[in-house]
Amino acid sequence: MANNESYQVAIDILRCHLGMSIDEARKELGLDQASHPAQATETQEMLIGLNSSN
Repeated sequence: MANNESYQVAIDILRCHLGMSIDEARKELGLDQASHPAQATETQEMLIGLNSSN
């Protein structure tokens, strides 16, 4: 299985630029949700919120 950290940049790009949720981004990348639960830090969530409000 792939390391979750290896895909974090791709997940962040899908979330920030395409407005996907963590679950949608992980599904788009074909990541197994049960094996690698989504983990976003509070700072990441705040930054995503700033981008969404524009």
